[in-house]
Amino acid sequence: MDIRSEVVSILDEVLSLNGRTKAFVLDTPLLGALPELDSMAVVALITTLEERFGFTVDDDEIDGSVFASLASLIDFVHHKLGG
Repeated sequence: MDIRSEVVSILDEVLSLNGRTKAFVLDTPLLGALPELDSMAVVALITTLEERFGFTVDDDEIDGSVFASLASLIDFVHHKLGG
């Protein structure tokens, strides 16, 4: 499984970005840069990541730095998968 592609796909799906994620690079800012990424979207995103990748996220594992950029979100998923 290509984690980057899956994370990008999840972002596009959950935030209803209609393919805008195709232009995302690793340093693309997320939180604060995407108006679609509000607090409710963060919850939906975490839930979808948990379902797709089969891990559980505790409340104390999440802060703004996880959603700072595409790279930080991918790194978080890698970490949760034991990478």
